[in-house]
Amino acid sequence: MAKNVKVYSTATCPYCIKAKQFLKDNNIEFENIDVGANPDKAQEMVDKSGQMGVPVLDIDGKIITGFDKDAIKESLGI
Repeated sequence: MAKNVKVYSTATCPYCIKAKQFLKDNNIEFENIDVGANPDKAQEMVDKSGQMGVPVLDIDGKIITGFDKDAIKESLGI
């Protein structure tokens, strides 16, 4: 069953790019949310994660801050 995956990122963040590429490489569909272009979504990210840094991944409500490959794999069951 597909998981609901959101990636809060900015266009220039190297770890955001790595996180999104990792998801693509594993055929995981995700919603990319550019917090640099959308202040409301940036605030939503801070409310969820308690921090300003990107990337923040929301995998079925589990919040992962940064590109933590092991935590992402565990959350996705891959």
